[in-house]
Amino acid sequence: MLLTAAARSCARRSASAGVAWVSRQDDADVDVDLDDRVEDGMAKRLPPPGPLPAGQHPGCDTSGMILVHRIFRWLYRQLPELVREVEPGDTARSAVVGRYAHLDFFALHLHHGTEDMVLWDRLVSREPACALHVGQMRAQHAEVAVWLARIEPMLEPWVLTADPQRRDAFATEIEGLRDVLLVHLGQEEDDILPVAGEVMSQQEWDFMEEHTRATLVAHRKELGKDVLALQLGLLIASVPEAEREDWVRTNVPAPIRLLYLLLMKRRYDSAMRELYGDRPVPPVV
Repeated sequence: MLLTAAARSCARRSASAGVAWVSRQDDADVDVDLDDRVEDGMAKRLPPPGPLPAGQHPGCDTSGMILVHRIFRWLYRQLPELVREVEPGDTARSAVVGRYAHLDFFALHLHHGTEDMVLWDRLVSREPACALHVGQMRAQHAEVAVWLARIEPMLEPWVLTADPQRRDAFATEIEGLRDVLLVHLGQEEDDILPVAGEVMSQQEWDFMEEHTRATLVAHRKELGKDVLALQLGLLIASVPEAEREDWVRTNVPAPIRLLYLLLMKRRYDSAMRELYGDRPVPPVV
């Protein structure tokens, strides 16, 4: 259950493959074509921090980060509940929940690592008054990393045994991480996104999505072939239902809308059924 850094560019980056994506009906063929085209688009490098690169202009649309943050809030509210629902000794179920826990942890590492690489030095160099808030962001990222370093080693022993004591300890630690993360996400939205929207270029902002997508593709054997379907499905789910159809039409080009209907939505729905069975999936927004 993975995230991106810039949801608006997410769908457009996804669409760069064009009609070739939807000209195949075999899942494996689509996967190979998707990987090749995503990797082809990842060749450009991010210039070092400092003044804006020549030809780029300040001002970018950061609104997609709000969608990403909605997803993280949902993931880390849902995960401890899913863990606590696993019956003692039910290792089949603990394996299912554990797989998605691993994806959630990977996503958070990737999201924060990408922000660390792209945002902080650029914001401080271009808007020194933001240094205090950037320092708080760095400290909060470090705190999240400490929580993850404590939690992640607890995953496999619980998955292998479905031991109830391990389960409860694991869930409690995730709840602690959740509480820290919720504070951080809100402060980032209040203090960082407005500044980033003024001083960063759209190309710099979009690089975060490019890096995220390239990393997901590079780890698909570890994360599962449905990881990109989960990414797009969660982004769509993070848009209020009354706005969703317009958002998809505006942000997801027609070839990818068709691909999502033919293949990716099926994978996303399958993942939700695996997690929630016949229950309604809790809304992201």
